[in-house]
Amino acid sequence: MTLTTRTRKTLDRPVREPDRPRRGRGVNEHSTRAKVLTYLVLAPGAILFVAPFAWLLSASFQPLSEIFHSPPTWIPSHPTLAGYKGFLNLGHLTDAQKGAGHGDWRWFANSAFVAGSITVLNTLFNAMAAYCFAKRKFPGRNVIFVLFLSTMMVPPQVTLIPNYLIIKHIPFFGGNDIFGNGGHGWLDSYYGLIMPGTVSAFGIFLLRQYMLSIPDDLLDAARIDGAGDWRIFWRVVMPLCGPALAANAIFTFQGAWEDFLWPLIITDSPDHYTAPLGLALFVVQNRTSWNLLFAGSVIATLPMVVIFLIFQRRFIQGISLTGVKG
Repeated sequence: MTLTTRTRKTLDRPVREPDRPRRGRGVNEHSTRAKVLTYLVLAPGAILFVAPFAWLLSASFQPLSEIFHSPPTWIPSHPTLAGYKGFLNLGHLTDAQKGAGHGDWRWFANSAFVAGSITVLNTLFNAMAAYCFAKRKFPGRNVIFVLFLSTMMVPPQVTLIPNYLIIKHIPFFGGNDIFGNGGHGWLDSYYGLIMPGTVSAFGIFLLRQYMLSIPDDLLDAARIDGAGDWRIFWRVVMPLCGPALAANAIFTFQGAWEDFLWPLIITDSPDHYTAPLGLALFVVQNRTSWNLLFAGSVIATLPMVVIFLIFQRRFIQGISLTGVKG
């Protein structure tokens, strides 16, 4: 059977590919305009929030006579470290500076020790409890978890007095007997500053929601290989929860570092003062030496800024991925 000339021409004609949608110039222009508009909206807000800290940092290097100039001085004309030396009682100080400066580096050492201890213990205990709620099955698990979450609705001021009485009547500490009487327990001690913050309902909820996204098949494979729950927790679950652990650690460290009310209630001796408490009492005692106070405020704020800048990627990742499954 022979083909006609028209049929041969039709078969020999190259097949035309369908037109693909092209990204036009309008789409690029729209994306550029959206980015420009976003930056125009966010830039003033960023400047608004950063400006007070920038002025605080600048004022901490200014002499007392230049701090309250009008308009404000953003760049010190004669930068000096007198405020930092006076606050920390470092270097060669005059009698007047010694009389005005009651700052102490121990405040910041105490804050670093207390906040660091709370962060480590809180992250560990929260992760252990979250693993039980997320991957272990036991009767009443969901009911217990809901009741546990309901404690987040109780204001901390309501539990302040009960916590104080519990800390005071801890047996065998601070001169207490077996019944918790006769002494002061954990009052005015590092135990009293650290132990009440070692567990948080929010941290357990945060880590539980993240652990729910870990496939159960991965844990079952580890059990087939002979791993127990403790080994699965350390070798499988914990390495996969890095972003959530970082978010919990940042929240915990920030809350412990900035806590003022609890150290004020249970602390009597200056040796146990934390940075927020020391700064507040420093204002009252010195009536107020602003250059020393600004220097102390910069020192107290700097650790939070550094920690967030270091862990911000994992912190944002942990917040964005938490709650994928629940």
